[in-house]
Amino acid sequence: MGPRDRDTPDCRRCVAGATIRAMPFVAFTSQLQRFTETPEFQTPAATLREALEAAFGLNPRLRHYVLDEQGHLRQHVVVFIDGRRVADRVTLTDALAPDDKVYVLQALTGG
Repeated sequence: MGPRDRDTPDCRRCVAGATIRAMPFVAFTSQLQRFTETPEFQTPAATLREALEAAFGLNPRLRHYVLDEQGHLRQHVVVFIDGRRVADRVTLTDALAPDDKVYVLQALTGG
């Protein structure tokens, strides 16, 4: 064992003893991808608002497409958390569980 080996952590040991925690997954559907880059990522967010703020941190332009001037979901944006439509479109306080999947999409209208 050389001097460098003592200073370098053994990642195999770290990974073997580590606990991998699940985190909510956030994705945006292809309708929004036509206008701006939409990240797919995992976040430790506890609420929908926190998860969206994390997305806006990755792409600030996305905020304009998802939220209106008051910070509420835009009329033609729909968010589902594990297949359930969000209940709170104003303050976005829907809770997220560690294994939740959040999908943000632009609602299609017309006839």
